[in-house]
Amino acid sequence: MERHEMEAFLTLAEELHFRRTSERLGLAQGRVSQTIQKLERRIGAPLFERTSRRVSLTAVGAQLRDDLLPAYRQMQRALADATASVKAVSGVLRVGYSSPMAAALILDAADRLTARYPDLEVQIQEIQLADPFGPIRGDQVQVQITELPVDEPDLVVDRILFSEERKLLVNRDHPLARSSEVTLEDLADTTLISFAGMPLYMEDYHYPRLTPSGRPIPRKEAAFWQEALVMVGAGKGVTFACARAEEYYARQDTVWLPFPHFPRIDYGIIWPRNGNTARVQAFVGGITGPRTP
Repeated sequence: MERHEMEAFLTLAEELHFRRTSERLGLAQGRVSQTIQKLERRIGAPLFERTSRRVSLTAVGAQLRDDLLPAYRQMQRALADATASVKAVSGVLRVGYSSPMAAALILDAADRLTARYPDLEVQIQEIQLADPFGPIRGDQVQVQITELPVDEPDLVVDRILFSEERKLLVNRDHPLARSSEVTLEDLADTTLISFAGMPLYMEDYHYPRLTPSGRPIPRKEAAFWQEALVMVGAGKGVTFACARAEEYYARQDTVWLPFPHFPRIDYGIIWPRNGNTARVQAFVGGITGPRTP
């Protein structure tokens, strides 16, 4: 049974009046009669008894009404829920990112989301490594793709989206640039540039303080990623980055060295524990990461 047939039948079964049924459905009265007659021919029995004074259900019609009504009401609820969910995913969603690869993922997800939710606007904002959680806690962004680990009680970590090999950035004239292999022990003989403002556990994970033999690794701090790149290019220290970032940040004064002796850099989705909105969940459910090499 098609939806318009179901609606015509159930409305007439409620109203028991062709004119009122046609008015409720916004159809011509003759169209309602034709729809009911076609349905009766398909079933092989009258569904309504019609006289000049009244319309009533036959036994077959009453049985069909009782069987159809629960399914029809469930269908109406499903349509209403779907409509409400689309309306809930509207307005502006601000998404933070800390790497250009994440930005590319966000833009791709934004295209798919806005096609599905035309009243939604996705805005993106770069997050500085020196303040990785300030914007999301200040509601400047509602969801973020960022480096892991993240261990904050007020933030939800959804999943790892992608994982990247780690590289060590050194000045092209640095002694390490001519080494066949660079290890953690070599870092004790240089200066490692980290980022001020990172949580201690995150800083220690990405920028170790000691070599495996216990030698201290000298450190400097930068406030922004571009500042760290300039410092490396000027020979003021070395720093880590994911391998694919070289596509975006390669410089003539800097060499990117493989560094397989340290964990890969994982990137995940985070959002405030009290900010689990329909917009956020639509974004989280719609974004997919690239296949990890």
